[in-house]
Amino acid sequence: MGTTLVAKAFGPKVVLHEVSLQLRPATIHGLVGVNGAGKTTLLNCIYGLTAPDAGTIGEASGRRVRELTGVLPYEPYFYPRLTGLEYLTFCRQARRQPMVDVTGWNQLFELPLNQYAEQYSAGMKKKLALLGLLIQDFRYLILDEPFNGLDLETNLLLREILLGLRGQGRGILLTSHLLGALTEVCDEVTVLAAGTVQRHYAAAEFGQLAADLQSGDYQQKLALLRQLL
Repeated sequence: MGTTLVAKAFGPKVVLHEVSLQLRPATIHGLVGVNGAGKTTLLNCIYGLTAPDAGTIGEASGRRVRELTGVLPYEPYFYPRLTGLEYLTFCRQARRQPMVDVTGWNQLFELPLNQYAEQYSAGMKKKLALLGLLIQDFRYLILDEPFNGLDLETNLLLREILLGLRGQGRGILLTSHLLGALTEVCDEVTVLAAGTVQRHYAAAEFGQLAADLQSGDYQQKLALLRQLL
């Protein structure tokens, strides 16, 4: 699955400038950048939630990306008066699949599935949305800040889940502001800056990635911080 020269603007504000990115099966691809770099807009374009102004998005088999891909938004939304279990059932039924036993998965996530999802904490909502993806058979997963809002134990479990899914041949594209979380699980990382691809890094280059992210503007801010303190 990949994008070629994808561009997107909202009115006069250009958010993406001809971005190209490839997600291969059995790999975990990280996407990193400061707030406003265009990460979420790019994910929305790939999945089809937002139409790009230019460029192509596709999968090698020719099938629509959305048919093969599950997405975890930054802030999952749940319909009012829908229990956690009803949400999971809805996820399966939406793709014309019978419901499966989620007991094993929920021993990991420990969710009160008989309670209304809208009453869950932010972390519990994130876990429910993740569970909705895990009980389905997707070739690709797009995860926007999957580690955000989760407790320490679930973050560690999520790391193992991602590695296990990669071992099954899934392709995973994820964003995170936690550089350590990315470098621990990713095979490659793309840095997005001001709507353009600044650089791609292979796993062997992750040491340089950290150094690059801490250069330039960061060093100027660090110098200012020292003055303020």
